[in-house]
Parts: sequence; structure tokens; C-alpha cells
Amino acid sequence: MKNEELIRLLNLEKSLVYFTTSLRANEIVLEKLLRTYLRKTHDEESQITVQILKMYEEDEDLLEDVITENKQAMEMGEIYTNILTEMMDAFASVISNNLNIVMKFLTSVTIIMAIPTIIASFYGMNVRLPYQNSPNAFLGVVLFTVFSMLTGIYVLARKRMF
Repeated sequence: MKNEELIRLLNLEKSLVYFTTSLRANEIVLEKLLRTYLRKTHDEESQITVQILKMYEEDEDLLEDVITENKQAMEMGEIYTNILTEMMDAFASVISNNLNIVMKFLTSVTIIMAIPTIIASFYGMNVRLPYQNSPNAFLGVVLFTVFSMLTGIYVLARKRMF
């Protein structure tokens, strides 16, 4: 996945957060509008409903429908936000897993490349070494190094490090 796509997903998630926040604010306004439409006053003898705002019967039904639709939109926004968050977490896990695979491979290559360095450093010391006076010593060291590297590759390949 490219960085531009991840940034687009983050922008979408940010937009969903703004959208659900504005829907919550709308819910507060709509509920208050419904409460002020019908306010009950308490008398000693009876409970009388006083109409504060002038609305028709259809307006009250429409207001209740708007409140219901607003709640459904809030739920849908939260669902999509959760889906997007989970998807971003899944992408992060995939990217982390791919990074681990690459690092494991590079570590294996580093180990294999260290074998010739170790052998060459032993034979580069100013001490008595086996076969140092032999005319084929260089060829023997090179063959031993190649054999050691192939053995290391075989062992790491069996352990699925490549």
C-alpha cells in the first residue's frame, strides 16, 4: 500500500469523526426542540400541557422522524469509523509483518556474509597457522569459506530464515 492511500484513509476517518460529532450536536438541538415544543406545567389539580412553539401535528411527527434518522446516521457513522479503524489496524499489522520478514532475511544475509570475514580475519593474523607454507593454502581457505557459507545457507534455509 502506498502512503497516499493511507493518508486518504486517515482523512476519511477524520471526516467521519467530524460528521459524527456534528450529528451529536444536531441530536442535542433536536431533542431540545422537541422538549420545548411540549412543556408540562404542574398545577395542583391537573397536569396541563402548554405548547411553547407553534407547530402543527405533522411537524411533531416530522421532528420525531428527523430525530430517529439522526440517531441512525450517528450509528452508521460510528460503525464506519470502527470499520475504518479496524482496517487501518489490519494494514499496520500487514506492514509490520512485511517489515519483520525483510529484517529476518537481511539478518540471515548478514550472518552468511560474516563467515568469510571471520575466516579471513583468522588467516590475516601474524601467528603460525595450519597450511601457511603450502602453495595451495589460499585455495584451501577459499574452498573452506565457500563450504562454510553453503553450510550456513543450508542450515538457515532449513529453519526458514530465507
